[in-house]
Amino acid sequence: MTAFDALMAHARETQALVQVAGRLGWDQETMMPRGAARQRGEEMAAMESVLHARRVDARVAGWLAELDGADLDAQAQAQLRHIRRSHDRASKVPADLAARIARVTSEAQGTWAEARGADDFAAFAPTLEEVITLKREEGQALANGGDVYDAMLADYEPGTTGAELEAMFGALRPELAALRAAVRAADAPPKLSGTFDEAAQMKLTRKLARTFGYDMTHGRVDKAVHPFSSGSGLDVRITTRTSAEDPFNCFYSTIHEVGHAAYEQNINRDYLLTPLGEGVSMGVHESQSRIYENQIGRSRAFTGWLYGQMRDMFGDFGIADEDAFYACVNRVSDGYIRTEADELQYNLHVLMRFDLERALMAGDLQVADLEAAWNDRFEADFGFVVDKPSNGVLQDVHWSVGLFGYFPTYSLGNVYAGCLHEALRSAVPDLDSHLAQGDTSPATDWLRENVQSHGGLYEPRDVIARARGADPSEAPLLAYLREKFTTIYGL
Repeated sequence: MTAFDALMAHARETQALVQVAGRLGWDQETMMPRGAARQRGEEMAAMESVLHARRVDARVAGWLAELDGADLDAQAQAQLRHIRRSHDRASKVPADLAARIARVTSEAQGTWAEARGADDFAAFAPTLEEVITLKREEGQALANGGDVYDAMLADYEPGTTGAELEAMFGALRPELAALRAAVRAADAPPKLSGTFDEAAQMKLTRKLARTFGYDMTHGRVDKAVHPFSSGSGLDVRITTRTSAEDPFNCFYSTIHEVGHAAYEQNINRDYLLTPLGEGVSMGVHESQSRIYENQIGRSRAFTGWLYGQMRDMFGDFGIADEDAFYACVNRVSDGYIRTEADELQYNLHVLMRFDLERALMAGDLQVADLEAAWNDRFEADFGFVVDKPSNGVLQDVHWSVGLFGYFPTYSLGNVYAGCLHEALRSAVPDLDSHLAQGDTSPATDWLRENVQSHGGLYEPRDVIARARGADPSEAPLLAYLREKFTTIYGL
């Protein structure tokens, strides 16, 4: 067995264990009894200890050294790039710290859920303080004297810095705020009203999943408090949620998560259970979920088809025609919840979290002051006051599970989606005629070929640049939003 063969055999076993750990997380969100949280924390810590030991295994360093400068093809070089990055990262983090983070964040998820249900940030604050302390320690180990937040960001978007994102987001924020102000001053489209049977919602949402190419023979749709996608390769699962008064929450959460899941399902099967067999970054991942949900799923053509599906399922629900339905789907509404935000305001939620978590990691903001800081920033950005913690600082699960550096990838994904949508429309000029019939395949096929199939073969920005034919930029997203909402609101 060559050094490369031995390294890849080791990597495949590691990736298989990563999938097992992911399945534990899926179970915790969907099926696990509430009283099992402490034991699950121990199980997750044990899995993380095993994974950490495999990543820092001295044999990995030996194989990598032996392969340094070897004449390998592009695919093999990409495998080595990922393995080396993982090995270098794991080698900087002490094993006991990795296990403590896994244990504490697993238990913290339950603490956060209880505090959120009780609208009691004070009950969660000590746990969050512990998570932040551990994550800072991890970040300092990874940064090795450099910027702690950049080191954490590299877990989700390799090759991107906080300063680069700050510049990009700085260009987004004033334009989004100005467009939002103009929209709020205009007459609003009709709002969906009434109640919609939740079992019927789930029936239609599964049809939507299949319509967007989700392979149900290698996946399943369940319900969870916070919709998510889990797994890769041959086992990719999604969750959604229902509300009797808001079926759009269910339908568009499903389409969003199918974007994530389709990415994982459509990666070249030759990469299965290797470092290339997963989405290359969270920003690229989010580009898939957002383009599925918004540029495709909320388009005038596709919503015309969806209008017919909803009338078939629910009868007359008070929206007169397809044009009114399109405006209703894309209605800009005041709201507290990021995951329920319209696409015009969504990024303002993310930019707020990006600034707050950078301040937390830098030590410029303390947990004791976080709720007040959140509420002040929210009022400044959105123009109204947070009414309770579950609509404010407690609404997202991310910080409880230690995902610092994750939030900005949501807006970066929107930027990437804007770039991809521009290229998609150029490549498939008759796309709307297909979408109007409920046929998303020209779009999803193009995304599979140009983005999804590559998995981790290229670096994140290179994936977008190759598909677009130019470097990523916020300009296409802003142009798309201006045109869409100017038309809908008659600006």
